[in-house]
Amino acid sequence: MARAALTTDAVVDVALLAIDEKGPAALTLSAVADRAGVATPSLYKHVRNLAELRDLMSARIMNEIADQVGEAVLGRSADEAIRALMVAWRHYALHHPHRYSALVQTPEPHTAEAGARLINIMLATFRAYGMADSAAIHAARCLRAAVHGFAVLETEGAFGLPEKLDESYDLLVHMMITGLRAPR
Repeated sequence: MARAALTTDAVVDVALLAIDEKGPAALTLSAVADRAGVATPSLYKHVRNLAELRDLMSARIMNEIADQVGEAVLGRSADEAIRALMVAWRHYALHHPHRYSALVQTPEPHTAEAGARLINIMLATFRAYGMADSAAIHAARCLRAAVHGFAVLETEGAFGLPEKLDESYDLLVHMMITGLRAPR
């Protein structure tokens, strides 16, 4: 990569490719610089440090998830939208396991906008169940915990029993939908 072509977005691109290849534990500024064909100090023109790079990557990853989830729920409502949302989220985690594991889960300034997009998609799906305000926030937390927890356990190979994971996930989707339909 030519030095003139190096931008903050390009640094994030290179870092994501490095993570895709070797996992988040291998991410260093030196590794990113080597992959970009520049000296490590050249990166400091674009990112302050590794922590900021991780935050920028998380924002990108969160936006990728929001894009896929948003596209999946488009034109759907209620149960169909929840199912599509959960399937799309899991699909992203399974197809980008290293990126997903690199996602910073705490709200950071760089991830706030991307996180808000994803939350707003969830909140919109809950309207079909008559949920708004506090009830919708609680439901979003539960849905996120269910999908994220399953995705992390699955991508890390933590489900060792022989039952099919797709069947377990279908049950989780069913449980979430049933819970959303239940009177409060």
